[in-house]
Amino acid sequence: MLTRIEVQGFKNLQDVTLEFGSFTCIAGPNGIGKSNIFDAIMFLAHAARRPLHEACQLIRGSAETRSADPRELFWNGFSATQREMNFAVEMIVPGVVEDDLGAITEVKTTFLRYELGLGYEEPHGPAGVGRLILRHEQLSHINKGEAKKHLRFPHSAKEFRDSVVTNERRAGLFLSTAEKDGVTVINMHGDGGSSGKPSPRAAQKTGRTILSTVNVKDYPTILAARREMESWQQLALEPSSLRKPNSFNDSKHLASDGNYLAATLYRIAADAESIIGGRSADDLYAQVATRLSELIGIDVDRIEVELDPVREVFTLFMTERGGLRLPARALSEGTLRFLALCVLLEDPSFTGVVCLEEPENGIHPANLPSIVELVRDIAVDVSEAPGDGNPFRQVIINTHSPGVIQLCAPEDLIMADVRRTRSDEGTPVRALRCLPYKGSWRSEINEPSFEKGDLIPYLTTPHGAQLSLPDDLFAGLK
Repeated sequence: MLTRIEVQGFKNLQDVTLEFGSFTCIAGPNGIGKSNIFDAIMFLAHAARRPLHEACQLIRGSAETRSADPRELFWNGFSATQREMNFAVEMIVPGVVEDDLGAITEVKTTFLRYELGLGYEEPHGPAGVGRLILRHEQLSHINKGEAKKHLRFPHSAKEFRDSVVTNERRAGLFLSTAEKDGVTVINMHGDGGSSGKPSPRAAQKTGRTILSTVNVKDYPTILAARREMESWQQLALEPSSLRKPNSFNDSKHLASDGNYLAATLYRIAADAESIIGGRSADDLYAQVATRLSELIGIDVDRIEVELDPVREVFTLFMTERGGLRLPARALSEGTLRFLALCVLLEDPSFTGVVCLEEPENGIHPANLPSIVELVRDIAVDVSEAPGDGNPFRQVIINTHSPGVIQLCAPEDLIMADVRRTRSDEGTPVRALRCLPYKGSWRSEINEPSFEKGDLIPYLTTPHGAQLSLPDDLFAGLK
């Protein structure tokens, strides 16, 4: 679970700090850079498993396309020679972790803070390419006694916090940065504490974060932080991927682009049936069909996955009340996207952070309450302990839809807008600003926030509207 992120110098995030609960909606106009928050989260996720240059290539540049030029990821207010990016995240990591060799170990400290500082090295020669360089990396723990101050969103201390926050660390860091003979080194410390002999790594030579190199259980807490960050994903559901039949050998976990939908649903149904006292496969398929009906406004009689033992493929079918049976390849884009979300809701193995852009796209306005309820239901219920019936997952969405904003609780909203500032050279530039709702758990005394009056454009009929409800429509109901 990602509970806090601090970003300095990444794209238009000059100095942004955000706190997250189990469900968060980031709202604001188009074109101001709300998506850059997701890009920052995903950059950290990619950097936890890949070299920095590959993580850079997987993030959209200033031209909204993937670029190998790391300069496009830096805030454009920096001077040409002073580019730097700094990130910090606070997160709750899994209590059990598996390394790359299949060894499983217990993690005794689960509430962590990770800091990452990156710079830019100019290319060498006319045909060279500049690169990101590691300047600072630190992993520390947050004491269990301090957890209440860091987990400010409403939750059950007994049921939720005590079940996910453990701490046997008393002092010291898991990753630390030092200077040795004029060279920056990142020290790895075992779970025994930083008083032991550290394992140093030269920062500029690695081309990747030190956290991303830990793949065995010798450093269980560092590995747990890596596994947590690797699990963060942004759903970008592609119709072509959602429509594919899946082979028996394919993954049975939904990919971020929607691939393996049929195989995933089959696995969930089979797992449910194998649990003593659990639901039958038919019951699970019926639950998915009922939820899908609420979203698309069509009576869905059945959702099922058909096995073809000859071709060794899974194919997903939807049957309407009138008897029309359609394979996934014949379903509309909107129906497929909503079906994927319904499947994720029923998957107890799906955990971690999921970012979702504009979930209202492609849905009829009358069905907006159903989609907002669905994405909220995907998130963990923080009044209870996480488990199979309450998977530990977190949902962050963004939107510019008045309908979605009206359906979100004010304390779940973060309003994004643009503030004007100046670059190092004094030229005007824009930076993203994120405001909490005044009086909510995120807000601070004497710090900027938004009130209901700031939501007038989202709560009223727009100027010049040609269609609106008559003023006396509900007069007879009073």
